[in-house]
Formats: sequence, structure tokens, C-alpha cells
Amino acid sequence: MSAMAGEKTTFQPETDLESYESSSDSDLEKIQYARRKAPTRFHRGKAPSAYSSSSRETSGSHHHLLKTSPKKRRSSYYFYRLPQKVVKYMCWALLSTVIIFVLSLIRASYTSSRQVEMGTLEKSPSRPPPWEAFPFLKRYHGGIRTLIPKRENVPEYPHDPEEWPNGETNASVAVKIGRSLPKSVLFDPYSNEHADKSECFLDSKDTVRIPKVHYYAGVMKGFPDAVMGSYDVLGLRDDMCFERFGRLGPYGYGYSLKRGGTGAGLHGDREGAEDLWTESDETNEVDYSSVQWATLQASCASKNAVRYRPIEQAEEDPFLDPKTDQKEVVNGNGRADKSNDIRRDSKLERRAGQTSPTAGNQSIANSEGSKKNLTLLPRTAVLIRTWWDFHYGTEDIIYLRSLIAELALLSGGEFTIHFLIHVRDDNVPIWAEQKIYDRILENALPAEFRGMGTLWSERQMGLIYGGIQESFFRDLPVHGVYRSTFMPVQYFSHLHPEYDFVWNWEMDVRYTGQWYHFFEQIRKWTKAQPRKGLWERNGRFYIPSVHGSWEDFKQMVRVQTEMGTDSPNNIWSGLRTPTGNSIPGSSPTQPKADTPVWGPEPPSDILTDQNDPQPPTTHEKDKYEWGVGEEADLITFNPLFDPDGTTWFFTKDITGYNTTTSLPPRRAAITTTSRLSKRLLTLMHRETVVKRHTMFSEMWPASVSLHHGLKAVYAPHPMYIDRDWPPAYLAAVMNAGRNGASGGARTSVYGGREHNFKGTTWFYDAGFAPNLWR
Repeated sequence: MSAMAGEKTTFQPETDLESYESSSDSDLEKIQYARRKAPTRFHRGKAPSAYSSSSRETSGSHHHLLKTSPKKRRSSYYFYRLPQKVVKYMCWALLSTVIIFVLSLIRASYTSSRQVEMGTLEKSPSRPPPWEAFPFLKRYHGGIRTLIPKRENVPEYPHDPEEWPNGETNASVAVKIGRSLPKSVLFDPYSNEHADKSECFLDSKDTVRIPKVHYYAGVMKGFPDAVMGSYDVLGLRDDMCFERFGRLGPYGYGYSLKRGGTGAGLHGDREGAEDLWTESDETNEVDYSSVQWATLQASCASKNAVRYRPIEQAEEDPFLDPKTDQKEVVNGNGRADKSNDIRRDSKLERRAGQTSPTAGNQSIANSEGSKKNLTLLPRTAVLIRTWWDFHYGTEDIIYLRSLIAELALLSGGEFTIHFLIHVRDDNVPIWAEQKIYDRILENALPAEFRGMGTLWSERQMGLIYGGIQESFFRDLPVHGVYRSTFMPVQYFSHLHPEYDFVWNWEMDVRYTGQWYHFFEQIRKWTKAQPRKGLWERNGRFYIPSVHGSWEDFKQMVRVQTEMGTDSPNNIWSGLRTPTGNSIPGSSPTQPKADTPVWGPEPPSDILTDQNDPQPPTTHEKDKYEWGVGEEADLITFNPLFDPDGTTWFFTKDITGYNTTTSLPPRRAAITTTSRLSKRLLTLMHRETVVKRHTMFSEMWPASVSLHHGLKAVYAPHPMYIDRDWPPAYLAAVMNAGRNGASGGARTSVYGGREHNFKGTTWFYDAGFAPNLWR
């Protein structure tokens, strides 16, 4: 009934066939039909057939009587099951692999970050810079036979972008066969303003005069002009040409060792070499084998003591000046012990530029009448940075002789040349034993320069300037010469207050002109610079062919500072909505225009109560008067750029300052060749001793000057370039920073774009400079 009602009925499972065989005689028909499997469900709702195993079911005679084949058994999907132990080991191996992979990723990330920080990341070769496609200039080596007056010269470079050079080469310049050399001319930059000085000589008897350099009038035909900086602005002469015999001959070049020279320049073309000595009977070839420069320098300073202000009492150095007996001692071999003489020589630098009270007072007493109308001159030390095992070649000897003769002797003692010698082995206790100090100092300099040096070491600086936080920035010690070049200079100035200014001078600096002329013109020009807009001008390269005159350049910088520029660095600077809210992505704290530096720019933890100079009036009211006639506290030969935001490697090498909120304001000048005043060096010394402050070498003097409101000046000296750069493109590259400056943005030339200096004549790794000098 239920089946007929259409309900789904569940039937009993098929009865085992064996149960039928073991039963009593059953109906054979039932047994045969029992072999079939009864359906378990109605097929599409139909009633079960009569051949079901249940007697209650109706007949299924309408079904087929043939037996259907049994359904095949479903086969297994797995042929073999791994043992449980093997599966466990495989899981452990997979887990270990994942862990090792994750750790490898972490280590690779840390290593790459460290390489980026250290600058040692190996990169795939990049495309060559655009300047390598510019053609080389060809008129740098024309020779003195092609000299023409400066006013008639058409320089090969720079030129108008619409006009290409005329293609003249050294070979195409017409040179008459057999044309004789022009006569060289004596160069004397001391004549007009130094009539009051007493002449200095190269011997103790005042008989050997100091030979002076010679030059040829005019310039080589087609000789390029300086592309950056200017002769005219600084007052340097650019209408003359120095040749090797006229420039280096007075210091031993061109004659043999037997006659007291260096033996260099004896071969090849020597035409004009003898003219240096035959034109005048006053000077002859000098025998430099017996010259003692320390004695000559001290004697010259004593003769001219009346020209300088009285000397302050020098500080005693507890490390280098232990009290020693100066009497002559006879050693066991019956010979006089020269160690005390060496000690006296090692202290001659204190008397080179200062005299004994008796000699000084006598000179002043003899000149009492003339002193009233005499302007006292400042004393300046030139510190030659070298090291204890430096090899002094012939060219180095000539270079040093020219510095001493032209700056110290011919000037009447205005400069004192001194060697600041780095002892690279920190395990040598130069501060503990006088004999060790004297022995190293004696071997550190050639015989003719002995008595002009002071030793220092990094460990000694660690003792003097102790307590500074050690960060090992780029794995370099904070007292090391690379990060703290000026620590020994600070300490030297502390021990020698008689020097108003100190030049930090490198051994690899060369100048084709006369040293005193260069130093004096730089001093005069920097002294005449007003403070208004000075820091802004300091941060830019001056390119006359693009910027025009210096006055045009000054006004251009003023406009760029006050109005800003449309450079990519200023796309979002200071933008705001009409309601006054800042636009997302803009920098409301850094507007498009810049705030000019006017007076000190101190950080939060500056050394206070230092009588820092203050502006006499506001920036708007000043008529470019403040600072005129004031000696510069810092003079550099590269722009004083803002490292903030640039890719320069050492922009964050700051030690001891509070950097929790922001980095202190700072400036930097690449290369440490510079002049520093005693006021600046004293502040640097006190900042390091009292506040434990310091920065990277090329950032430290400029930043202290900025913090304390001192006068710092970048001198735009002439710089040449080896390729035909389009001047406008050169200006865009060199001044690619913020608002037309050289720094202050990631597009700055300093940092990752310093390769652009390779073809210039002034940079620490410039390639063109040594080629042009040779």
C-alpha cells in the first residue's frame, strides 16, 4: 500500500546465496531468481518486480529472464602507501627548507641594505654619462711658439652653442720654422705693497738672493677660457703664460745635482732654460744641497717682526713639549750628542714667525717712528698635510721649495710653512717619549725641511678629544684622519695662538701661477665680499659664459632665493588649497622660495656665550655693507653646498648633536683645502672639547661657521674642463640642486653625480688636472 501510495521504500539487502543452499528443499525457481540482486530503490518511482527476494513484492514477470552480470568492484586509486616514518622525515625536510629560505631572504635584505649604506653595492654597468659623448678640446697644448696677446685670442671654449669651434688643432696652427722664443719676463707681485719689508736670503750671510719666476706675455692661440670661476673677478692675471723652466727653474729644475739642482729637465728641448740666469746678474743657480729652510724662515720672520702684531704667549703642549736640557752633551764615543739639536729643530716652528722678546723689542725700538704709519699684518701658517713614510719625489721637492720661497721668504714672513705629519701607526707612543718623537720626526722629512714639522696620530687625538661618541660611520673611527681631518689643525692652532689664519694644504695641490699672487688676491677678494646673500652665492658655481658678470650673478642668486625656481625639486613646494590647507604631497614647511641666511643659524644644543657676530640691521635694510672689509673666517675652493636632501655619502655623519627631532643645519665643501681663522678654529676646538660635537671633515668648518654666524666665502677660482660641454648644460648640471644651487636636493651634483667632475681641474679625483699639469 505504501508503495502504491508513491512513498519511497527502503528494501532489505540481498540475502547471501549460501543461506539458500543450506536451507531445506526450496523452490528451484526461487533459488534461481534469488541470484539476482534486488533493486534497493524504485526506478523512477516504479514498483518493484515480482522477482524480488521479498515475498510481499508483486510479480516481476515482465522483466527479462536472463541473468545480468554482476557489477565490477571499483579499483583503488593508491598503488603504494609510504611508511609513516618516511612521511615524517619528508615533512621535517620541507619545513627546514622553508625556514632556510626565509632566513636567506632576511640575510640578503640586510646585506643589500648594508651595501647601500656603505656604498659597496655592485651594480650592473650603467650607460655612460652624457659628457663622454662631447668632443675633447684641442688647444690646451699649443706650445709657447704660438703665443699671441690675450686681447687677440679667440678661445676654443666656451663658445656660442650655435657656433662650432673652427677645428684648429695643434698641428694646424701655423708656426714659422725657425721662429725664436720670445723673451721671458720677471714676475714680481711684491713690488708695490711691500716696500717696508726687509729682504730675506737663502744663506745666513745674506749673499744668496732668492731667484724669482719668469713668464711669457700672451696666451697660446686658441687657448680655452676658464669655464667656471674667473680671473677677472679675483684680480688674477690671465694675460701671461708660465713655462716649466721659468716657473720651476728657480727651485732646482733644469740643472744638475752637482750644481745644487734636482737633475730634472736636463734632456729634451731646453731652449730658454738659460735665459732665466743670464738675463740678470743679481741671481745665479742656487745650490740647494746646503739650504736649511727652517732656519731661513725663522730668520726672515725675525727681520720683519715690526710688520706684525706682538705675539701672544704660546700654549705649552703637555704631549710634545716636555722640559729637556738644551746643553750639549758628549756621548760615549766622544762626539757631541745631537739629540738636543733635534729637539731645538723640532721647535723651530714656534720661532718661525715669532722672535725673542729682545730681538722683537729691539726691532720695534729702532722703527718707533715708522711704526705709527704702519698697518700691522696678520700672521698666517700654511700646514702641509703629509705622513711619516711619504716618499718625496723630485717634483714634490720643487713644489715645496716654491711654497716656502714665494710665501714665507719673498713676502717678508707673512706666511709660515709647516708640516703636519701623520704617524699612521697608533702603537707608536709619540706623546710619551721625547726620543721616539725626535727620531720619527727626523726621518719623516727630507734633510732640507727638518725643523718644520709636528707629529700627530689618531690615538693622540683620541686622548686630547676624549669622550666623543663613537659611531664608526661607514666603519671609520671618529678620531680618524678621514672623518676628523681638522682635529690636529684645531689643536695646532690652540698651541700656536700667534697665527691669525691657518691654511690646510694638501700635498697634491698644484698651481701653474705664482703662489703669493694667488693667495693674496684670494684674501683681498674674500675680504671685500658683503655678507648679504653670501651663503646663497657660496652654494653655486659661477659660470661667466652663462651667468654674465659677477654683478649679474649676484642679482640672479637674489631672485632665485626670494622667488624660487621652476625646477622639478619645487613642483609640490608650498602648494596650498584656496582654503589654506596644504595639498597632499606638498611640503608646507619648505616653501618654493628660500629664507636667506642672516646671522647665526644655531642648532638646539650649540655652544653658547661665544660672542657670535650679530647683524647690525635687518636683511632688507642692509645695503650690501655688513661684512665689507672683514677678513673671512673660512675660505674654500668649492661651493659651500647644503647636504640636506642630497645623495652625498656623509650627509648624516654627525656626532654629539641632538638629532631626535631633526638634523642640525649644516654646509659642506668638497676637499679640505681651505683657510681657517683663529676664531673659527677656537670655536671648533671648544665645540669638540666642551660639547663633544664634531662632523665629517668636509662638513665641520663650514657648519660651525654657519652655526656661529662667521664669515665663510667660496672663492670662484678659475677651473678648466677637458671637453666641449654646452655651457648652459654645464650650468644645469653643476647647479642642479634646490633653486639653482649646487646642493639641497637629490638632483645635486654632489653624491651620485660626482662623475661630472672627472674632466675638471679641481676635484679630489679629477682626471684632467694631473694630465694638464704634466
